[in-house]
Amino acid sequence: MSALGELGSLRGKKPAGQKKDNLAGYLFLAPWLLGLFLITIGPMVASLYLSFTDYNLIQAPQWIGLENFTRMLSDERLHNSLRVTFTYVFVSVPLQLAIALLLAVVLDRGVRGMAFYRSVFYLPSLLGSSVAIAILWRQVFGTTGLLNQVLDVFGIEGKGWISDPSTALGTLVVLNVWTFGSPMVIFLAGLRQIPTMYYEAASVDGAGVLRRFFSITLPLLTPILFFNLVLQIIHAFQSFTQAFVVSGGSGGPSDSTMFFTLYLYDRGFGNFDMGYASAMAWFLLVIIGVFTAANFFASKYWVFYDD
Repeated sequence: MSALGELGSLRGKKPAGQKKDNLAGYLFLAPWLLGLFLITIGPMVASLYLSFTDYNLIQAPQWIGLENFTRMLSDERLHNSLRVTFTYVFVSVPLQLAIALLLAVVLDRGVRGMAFYRSVFYLPSLLGSSVAIAILWRQVFGTTGLLNQVLDVFGIEGKGWISDPSTALGTLVVLNVWTFGSPMVIFLAGLRQIPTMYYEAASVDGAGVLRRFFSITLPLLTPILFFNLVLQIIHAFQSFTQAFVVSGGSGGPSDSTMFFTLYLYDRGFGNFDMGYASAMAWFLLVIIGVFTAANFFASKYWVFYDD
């Protein structure tokens, strides 16, 4: 064998130690890979198949093609759930991000005990999607809840905020806005990365607080704002626990809090129409994908990077 052939054969062979390291790496990755294929990819592929079938969880699924998707065109309750969900997303997400940014700017000014305030403000983000907080929300906005008791002190007659179709969705919007802690912490980290020399130069030029915010802070913070916007839109579209617990799983008065996810759950586990529910799940995935792609496309017009 020539010298070049021997060199090629040596390059093709891996040392025994490297093989052991690779094996150890795959062993450490095995739990994640099992979860990826068995808990994520496997159920996704199964739901995609079920979306083209008539399946009631008891009998074997029967292939019906695109019938589940065409049913959505005439499903008035689904259309209402889309209106409720879009209203919830378009109202709660901007309000949540605005409050998170405002408080982040305030805390960035060097408030005493900032670590304490940061922890207190972040706490609702950890608990906002829990059943306990949703039950607490019912106690606050119920007919005899805390809000009405406070209004009664001032001689104002309250009402059942959750049982009234005109205000039921608003209570869920307030609940989502209340969980501003997570984007606030991310905004605060982004503010800490803005060089102070920009503010010093602006102060020398006589720029006021608002001018510095809109000319320096906001443009340099747009990548963080874009990141929070995408995450919070996805999270808002997936909201389920709050609406399920606050409305008692019924969608609220006149379906005023019937989120798309709640209606999906009702079709799949309430009416045992799992084929239709699977089609709805993939439709929701398409909606989230369209909004995410639209945000990425629009970001090149308003998101500014250092380069």
